[in-house]
Amino acid sequence: MQLLCQQAAEQYSSFRLPYQLDQVFLAADIADLKQFSGPDYPTVLGEGTNTIFLATQHKPVLRYLAKAISQHADTDHVLLHVEAGHNWHQLVNWTIEQQLWGLENLALIPGSVGAAPVQNIGAYGVELSDRCSYVDFYDWQRREVVRIPASECQFAYRDSIFKQQLQGRGVIVALGLTLSRQPLPVLDYPGLKELPKTASLQQIFETVIQIRQSKLPDYRQLPNCGSFFKNPVITERQFQLIRDGYPTLPGYPQADGVKVPAAWLIEQAGFKGVVVDNVGCYQKQPLVIVNYGLVDSAPLLTLIATIRSTVMRRFAIELEPEVRLLNGAGQHHVPT
Repeated sequence: MQLLCQQAAEQYSSFRLPYQLDQVFLAADIADLKQFSGPDYPTVLGEGTNTIFLATQHKPVLRYLAKAISQHADTDHVLLHVEAGHNWHQLVNWTIEQQLWGLENLALIPGSVGAAPVQNIGAYGVELSDRCSYVDFYDWQRREVVRIPASECQFAYRDSIFKQQLQGRGVIVALGLTLSRQPLPVLDYPGLKELPKTASLQQIFETVIQIRQSKLPDYRQLPNCGSFFKNPVITERQFQLIRDGYPTLPGYPQADGVKVPAAWLIEQAGFKGVVVDNVGCYQKQPLVIVNYGLVDSAPLLTLIATIRSTVMRRFAIELEPEVRLLNGAGQHHVPT
């Protein structure tokens, strides 16, 4: 176990606000995790691409770094066991090299493997839950690893048991992913529909990367945490009422209603490309909030609250942040 003190938060969050982390623990394996005892456990952090520190963190932060891959194969399928510290995009790239189908639509999503099931990452018609077989979870209280089948992870749109009942109760240490040796193309999403049905694994992978790079800013050049708000799901009646006034409103039928793009709502509310006090919505994708040189979190919190209140006033839809916003005590904070 390595302990780092007084670390600059910019190194641990892709939004790069200039705060400090009092203590950062780097755990290499399960034995390191067993060194912690309650009742207070550290804040678990992946690569920080979905976390914004709103203040100096007085609560310790923990990163789990193990990243080995093992595989168990049958004729057509391969079960990968991947430790949580592995970088997600590097994993996807590795599966392409191995000619394994299943993760190509999830290319270029930033972050670690361990963070992927927390919000059930997804893109271009595929979600992690479509490929996940199990999650290995180190339980703080039991002081052991528990294997949770995917069917018990309560996966939903950008949600899981790890954001709900198990939040703060342990550390994801590994995933089981079932991939295919046979073609498994998912092309029913704008941008991929133009590809031939016989598109190769490499073609799909490269197309997803091109689409993402054309729309989203590189967080290494413009600090951001990707999509800031979840796409809300509203009732069919509410969707039709809004569409009476806004005929161009896109909608995607779901089991529990209609999903509408948060980016469309934010653009209609007038925030696309708007920058105030060094923070604003990206000009190519208003769902992405960019740090253009913030010295503290106050302008960001004001912008979040203003976007949410404006969308609520205009459309009666509440936007929920997808990004984790941590106050100084390590607690999630949603400005209103």
